[in-house]
Amino acid sequence: MKNCFLFTIIIFLFACNSGTEKDPASNESAIASPTSLQYEIIKLYPHDTSAYTQGLEWDGNNLIEGTGNYGKSILHIMDTNMKTISRKVKLDKTYFGEGTTLFNGKIYQLTWKEKKVFVYDAKTLNKINELYWPYEGWGLTHNDSSLIVSTGESNIYIVNPETFAIQKTIGVFNNYGYVSNINELEYVNGNIVANIYGQNDIIFIDINTGQVKHTINFANLLAQAKVKYDPLSVDAGYVLNGIAYNAARGTYFITGKCWPIMAEVKIK
Repeated sequence: MKNCFLFTIIIFLFACNSGTEKDPASNESAIASPTSLQYEIIKLYPHDTSAYTQGLEWDGNNLIEGTGNYGKSILHIMDTNMKTISRKVKLDKTYFGEGTTLFNGKIYQLTWKEKKVFVYDAKTLNKINELYWPYEGWGLTHNDSSLIVSTGESNIYIVNPETFAIQKTIGVFNNYGYVSNINELEYVNGNIVANIYGQNDIIFIDINTGQVKHTINFANLLAQAKVKYDPLSVDAGYVLNGIAYNAARGTYFITGKCWPIMAEVKIK
């Protein structure tokens, strides 16, 4: 009889407690999944199939491109028809060029494993400085006051343009956890726009929190552009890589490593 009485008490307490528990699915602190955005191709341009694109950025009507691969890394400037209008700065064969960005009249170019950042005068492309970076260099962009660096992992770093000292570290995450393989970067209206290396996804990251707010899949871009071959059939490294936002047009220019085309797209 005593055991029955205890059992009744336990059942009663459990029923009371279970009635006050919150459903985890309704937890107000749950991370929202990124919204999927769409794109429309506005125009297609030719792209040099020898250009292993690592960094891409508009400067008015000029497009800055930095490329990679040992012995083939260059920095040059193109016009709106994707024709080179500057001399091509060739990196020494011991350097693998990575992301590039223009800030305060200077072009910065990362190197992959060599821990160096080359700084050029934006008008002459003469090298004016070299800076030290302790990690691998992948993507590079900037906001109004600082440079923004990716290293192929889930962290993005805000750094001092003069010294490359780290000012802030941002962990990039979505509703599943941290997002790695962050590569080429662009900064647009408070968001860091990045591609995921080896995938066809471009993500929009809140610079204040690191949360992925939006994502766009470009898996069909080459087919829509009627490219007659898949660059990946030539080399497994010829992946989507290269994002440049043209503020005057409100469009993005998207390409890949050694792709035959560059697509101007409108995000919607």
